[in-house]
Amino acid sequence: MSYDEWFDKHADKHKKIVYKLVANGYTKEQIIDYFEYENMAKEEIDFCPLYKDNKKCHEMEKLNCYLCGCPNFRFNDEGLGEYNEFKILSRCEINNGEKFAGKGVIHQNCSKCTVPHHKVYVKKNFDLDWKKIMSVCKVAK
Repeated sequence: MSYDEWFDKHADKHKKIVYKLVANGYTKEQIIDYFEYENMAKEEIDFCPLYKDNKKCHEMEKLNCYLCGCPNFRFNDEGLGEYNEFKILSRCEINNGEKFAGKGVIHQNCSKCTVPHHKVYVKKNFDLDWKKIMSVCKVAK
């Protein structure tokens, strides 16, 4: 699945959950709390494929899933540039994490980064519209 496809599918799933919560009168704080891993893995099992296996994408005690797909992540399926004949498909705006290369492309590996999964970060960057928060992620050529 391309980054574009994942981004759009994830945005739709996120939007449906947020609309449901808003319709039920949830406050900003309640919405953020709802996206805590323990609750999401129980209530929204289709939001993330890892939920079915009771796995977290990042090992941290209080993982918040609201900003899955970090606002610091940048991508372009056509490429962001090249490095040693490898096409760079994604990178981190704050230079956190690592990169991995394979099949002629370089990807950002965010598995050890917990920045967007802390409640304080979610509060600081919160918007009901996930795509608005993430609008800087899709980089045009």
